[in-house]
Amino acid sequence: MRFLDELTGRAARLRVRIAFPEGHDPRVQEAAAQLARERVVEPVLLYSERGRFAGPDSVERIDPAGDPRRARVRADLLEVRRDKGLTADDADRLSADPVLFAVSLVRHGDVHACLAGCDTTTADVIRAALWLVGRAPGVRTVSSAFYMVPPPFRHGEDVLTFTDCGVVRYPTAEQLADIAVNAVRDRRRVVGDEPVVGFLSFSTRGSAEGESVDLVRQAVRLTRERLPDCAVDGELQADAALVEAIGRRKAPGSAVAGRANVLVFPSLDAGNIGYKLVERLAGAVAIGPVLQGLAKPCNDLSRGASVDDIMRTAAVTALQTQQPEPLERLEG
Repeated sequence: MRFLDELTGRAARLRVRIAFPEGHDPRVQEAAAQLARERVVEPVLLYSERGRFAGPDSVERIDPAGDPRRARVRADLLEVRRDKGLTADDADRLSADPVLFAVSLVRHGDVHACLAGCDTTTADVIRAALWLVGRAPGVRTVSSAFYMVPPPFRHGEDVLTFTDCGVVRYPTAEQLADIAVNAVRDRRRVVGDEPVVGFLSFSTRGSAEGESVDLVRQAVRLTRERLPDCAVDGELQADAALVEAIGRRKAPGSAVAGRANVLVFPSLDAGNIGYKLVERLAGAVAIGPVLQGLAKPCNDLSRGASVDDIMRTAAVTALQTQQPEPLERLEG
C-alpha cells in the first residue's frame, strides 16, 4: 500500500517531537522504541521513574510528578479554568496528570504534538486539548477523522477520509459543514491529494425524505458556500459516492458520485459503525481517530490500539504539524 509505505518517510522528514503521556503502557513503549529507532518522530514518554521501563535508554522520559515544569502546568490550568471554578488545590492535583502535562508541553512548544488514548478516554484527551491548546483560528467545531486504507477497489489504491467517527454525536447542519471543511484542510496535509467530498445518507438526490436527509442537504449547501472551489455533493448513498457505475445511475452529472474520497457521515452512530465495519469486514487499515480543528495536534488513540496503530497515528500526527491552509483562503 503506497500511502502506508510512504507515510513514515514523509513524517521523518519533518523531525517532529511527540509527547506520549501513557509511557507506562507496553504498547506505547514498543511503538516509541520503533519510532525512535526508525527516526520517524522523536518520542517523549511521560513515565513515572518508579515504574519498570522496557524501552531503550535513548528514548526521552519525563516524570510529571517531579518535573519542574509542573508549576507551569499549574499556572496554565489556573489561567484557563479559574473562571470556571478551578481552585489552586485542583490545579495542583491536576498538574501531575500525564495527559494535561503533555498538552501543556505542546502549548509551550517543548514538543510539537501529543498522542494519547490507550487507556485514556476520548473525552479526557479532547478536554485537555481544548483547555490548553484550544481551537485553531476560525474553527468552531472540533471533530475527528479516520484515514481508511481499504484493499484496492476503484483505481488502484484509495485512501478515504471517514468523518466524524469519534466526537460530535448528533451534528447540526452547521457542524457537519465545519466537519467537512476541517476534513478537507487536514486531508491536504496528510494525504496530499485533492479532496472530493460526499455527504452520506440513506437517500441519493431525493430518492427518500426525512429529517436527517434535510439536515444533510442543508449541510451540503453551507459547505458549497464555504468551499466554492472544492467538489462537494450530497445527499448520496455510500454506493453512489464510491462506485462510479452506480454513481452515474443514481446521481448523473455529479462531480462527486463514484469519486468521493472524503465521506461525511450524518451522525456519530453512522460514522463509528461504518469505520469499524470497513476495518473488520473489508480488512481496511484504519488510522485514527485523528482530531481536526485544534490549534496544535493532540490526537486520540483507540484503547484497543496496536503498536502499528500507534506508529501510524504518530506519523499522521507529525504531518498535521505542517502549516495548514488558512481558512479564509480555503473558503474563498
